[in-house]
Amino acid sequence: MKPKRIRRFMFGAAMLASGVVYGDTASPTHDECLQQAVSTVDIVTCITDEYERQDQRLNENYQQLRSQLSSARREQLLTAQRAWIQYKEANCDFYFDPEGGTLARVSANSCVLNETRERADELEKLMQH
Repeated sequence: MKPKRIRRFMFGAAMLASGVVYGDTASPTHDECLQQAVSTVDIVTCITDEYERQDQRLNENYQQLRSQLSSARREQLLTAQRAWIQYKEANCDFYFDPEGGTLARVSANSCVLNETRERADELEKLMQH
């Protein structure tokens, strides 16, 4: 790949990844990390780091919400959470097209990050009701 094409590819991959997480729940370091990324490995590392933050947030929100519920509602939440995990895995696995090259890896990781952030947001909102 010529250097100009590499830069365009990396810019496109970074834009794809940066469009995943915005808003109050995004880590301020995520966008900065993506702006400094120079390779697909860098982009995936940025996404992975942000995923870890969002996954921790999701788990904290889940435990807090769970503590506010009756035992019957806790059981419903557990059922919903298990169904969400199955959906997330199936949906994001689809993005990882074996013939899709390096962008497929970025897309799949972005999917996992986005789904996790959205679920963390949803659980947070449920705590406020």
